[in-house]
Amino acid sequence: QVQLVESGGGLVQPGGSLRLSCSASGTILSIHDMGWYRQAPGKQRELVASITRGGIRNHTDSVKGRFTISRDNAKNTIYLQMNSLKPEDTAVYYCNADAATNWARAYYWGQGTQVTVSS
Repeated sequence: QVQLVESGGGLVQPGGSLRLSCSASGTILSIHDMGWYRQAPGKQRELVASITRGGIRNHTDSVKGRFTISRDNAKNTIYLQMNSLKPEDTAVYYCNADAATNWARAYYWGQGTQVTVSS
């Protein structure tokens, strides 16, 4: 099994910044793509950003230029640096990992962390 532990969420004013972290642990053989998703009340969960094992990044249009995903393979950890935050960024943010163990390869999810942008 693989566990994802997130941290860094909180309350911030519009224009402020937050940095989310997600660390993977467990019986991990390898981790491939990892990413951040978010879900606001009444809306579907959407992909925010993803990063491959080799460091290739992809960001959803609504966050390009403001958010940056990064990865530390040695620590099995990804980060999401969020700058110039807007009220519409308010959501629960979830970490996702495409990981393999000795038994199977599957997608794993973190518990979610609340990000609230409000004055």
